[in-house]
Amino acid sequence: MDKIGSGGRDSAALRGVHPEQVEEVRASMPGIADITDLADVFSLLGDPGRVRILIALLAGRMAVRDIAAVVDLSESAVSHALRLLRAHRVVDVTRDGRNAYYALADSHVRILLELGLEHVGHTVLLHPANEPGLDERSGHDGPHSAH
Repeated sequence: MDKIGSGGRDSAALRGVHPEQVEEVRASMPGIADITDLADVFSLLGDPGRVRILIALLAGRMAVRDIAAVVDLSESAVSHALRLLRAHRVVDVTRDGRNAYYALADSHVRILLELGLEHVGHTVLLHPANEPGLDERSGHDGPHSAH
């Protein structure tokens, strides 16, 4: 391939682009299906209710009614969220008679959550520190909380 984007190597060099690095990175990029799946997982994590459910599951396998009690959502809302998370292989379900128990799908999900929690514990919140009720809603003691 002798073109980078819409310009060739010559125009890339004039713009200061490093064509070898661009080609190397392009060659290592995952396929569009994998990128779309990853974007879908991250979009699932954009909902605070689903994130609270996943954080609850860091403690281990739980029944829907117990998850609902932990995160203060209805069983119906939790079931709906778990269906979405299961469809994207973020959680797994096991059945024991009429009871369904959910758990994080694998260690990758656990690591993603733990890294995310560590990250927000070391970054300044995007919301003003003086916003009423922020600390209670977020679970943080302040913008530099080490949760």
